[in-house]
Amino acid sequence: MRPTPRKALAAGALALTALAAVSLPAASPAAAAPDGAAPAGSGAASRGVASAPGASVGAASGGAAPAAAACTPAQVVVNGGFESGASSWTQSSTTVITSRAGQTAHGGTAFAWLGGVGSTHTDTLAQSVAVPSGCASATLTFWLHIDTTETTSSTAYDKLTAKIGTTTLATYSNLDMNTGYVRKSFDVSAFAGQTVSLAFTGVEDSSLKTNFVLDDVALDTSGDTAPPADSVRTPAAPSYTVSLTSDAAGTVWNGHESATFTNASATALTEVYLRLWDNYHGTCAAMPITVGNLTGGAAGALSVGCTALQVTLAAPLAQGQSATIGFDLGITVPSGADRFGHDGAFSFIGNALPVLAVKDGAGWHLDPYTNNGESFYSLAADFRVTLDHPNTLLVPATGASVDAAGSSGRTVTTATASQVRDFAWAAGPFSKISGTSAAGTPINVYSVSGISSANAQSMLATAKTAVDAHSSRFGAYPYGELDAVIDNSFWFGGMEYPGFVLDLVSTTALTHEIGHQWWYGIVGDDEYTSPWLDESFTDYATDLALGKTGSGCWSSVSWASSAEKITNSMAYWDAHSSRYSTVVYGYGKCALHDLRRLIGDTAMAKLLKDYATSHWYGVSTTAEFKAAAQAATTTDLTSFWTTHRIDG
Repeated sequence: MRPTPRKALAAGALALTALAAVSLPAASPAAAAPDGAAPAGSGAASRGVASAPGASVGAASGGAAPAAAACTPAQVVVNGGFESGASSWTQSSTTVITSRAGQTAHGGTAFAWLGGVGSTHTDTLAQSVAVPSGCASATLTFWLHIDTTETTSSTAYDKLTAKIGTTTLATYSNLDMNTGYVRKSFDVSAFAGQTVSLAFTGVEDSSLKTNFVLDDVALDTSGDTAPPADSVRTPAAPSYTVSLTSDAAGTVWNGHESATFTNASATALTEVYLRLWDNYHGTCAAMPITVGNLTGGAAGALSVGCTALQVTLAAPLAQGQSATIGFDLGITVPSGADRFGHDGAFSFIGNALPVLAVKDGAGWHLDPYTNNGESFYSLAADFRVTLDHPNTLLVPATGASVDAAGSSGRTVTTATASQVRDFAWAAGPFSKISGTSAAGTPINVYSVSGISSANAQSMLATAKTAVDAHSSRFGAYPYGELDAVIDNSFWFGGMEYPGFVLDLVSTTALTHEIGHQWWYGIVGDDEYTSPWLDESFTDYATDLALGKTGSGCWSSVSWASSAEKITNSMAYWDAHSSRYSTVVYGYGKCALHDLRRLIGDTAMAKLLKDYATSHWYGVSTTAEFKAAAQAATTTDLTSFWTTHRIDG
């Protein structure tokens, strides 16, 4: 998200106030620029509200760290393309792994075909896999095609479930039908050092068939040596089910939410925390987000300005076990054109749904809300959100939406989204235009009153170009449609959520917010601890999408103090807010341009695409990126990180 409209729209050089310059050790010419020059155009930054979930590995505190096991990257699924028939797989019938007519492979000639019978039927496919220990990440991927003869747009009659061990990674149904194959990716780092069953189960009901076709299944480990201690991120595999009903204006919503999750840690989980982020916009005496009638645990104290609610679980949750908590939820949208607020008849509802806080090697992450940037650290999750609202309101939202008639004068919008870090929506009498990018991504632009038709069309064209440009560099956009909500009254330049962005009329800002779909949305991070991992990377991606090479990126740079670094946390930037945009957006993207010039365009492009792939729906850390960059070149990058003030 861009900090201010003027910064979001700035396209020229950013005037930097020369503060106390700091001299650093001498460096090679290729790496010395950051100590003597400031980036032009660094004001075009965005406040990247990392929609809900980021997640990062925190270092264990206190004492010397024990040596971690060495990482030996490997791909451990055998015969993942099924070209060797049933070798290494256990299938419920000899027809599951096949090359018969009626479906086609993603690669080669063979594939796994579950379902497709049209009567009560179950197919299973499984393989035992040993996930190596010691690596920073383990990622399961597979390609999935679904077609069906079911005619419903609201009922999941036939289902495919993907599991690893006892953990359900995802459930797909006839409602997820698609054209061609779609790549699915899951962070399964929690299973490092374990031998577990990788299993797919397809279940059909009594009539009308659904074909679930799998191919090219892989489980890759990669990255630097994993951090020591219990750095597993938990609670894992969250799934949220929400049902809300609005008032006539769309500013008050009431209903129920449930959250199902699994303990990935070897340490029993006795409690979880719900982040009620938008209570920052009220007071503890008058909270915009209220939770009551909690089931599955006992509500404890509110803390961190009433943005964190402790929930003591009904029973300790051992590793691999799952639990569900539920609660009544109330949301009152305050006045103001904000990421959570209403501009007259138009409501913008970001970070309003309570999400689970993350516990990792550093403990529970209960950072305060920051209005200067983002605090959001949560894991990729599945959401199914039902929004009952008046017919007069359009409700763009994260995920794929289906509208159905409600009670008199009302519509029920059901939005589903898989592997997203947050869920956001808007409500109001928007003007809507739609189109499809050249690569096939459906895009909707919703405009408040006062936005001209020409400006709306311009933003639609920008969105089409941007989503395809980012896709070509970092991997195909996975969230189906993309909704852009345009309002020139926003005090910020733009704000991103999965499949949903808020923006001014600005080509640069909208290209930036769409870039966040990859850098924070798909490749997550702890936005409070490491804001550069989403903002610097997204501003760099924006430059590339707009044809900017970063030439002359540094000019008259001035570091404010020896403590100022590109990799500082939001705690630092909230105390030095005037420098946040300059350093994190400007210096950060310029550092990435410098890295590209140092290792070469081809190597940099491959580095970022491979890095995105290996962290798809997972979490990035500075240490992991530095290790990946070093592995991409024979040049020693030690002095590069030092002179560019990239620590971690």
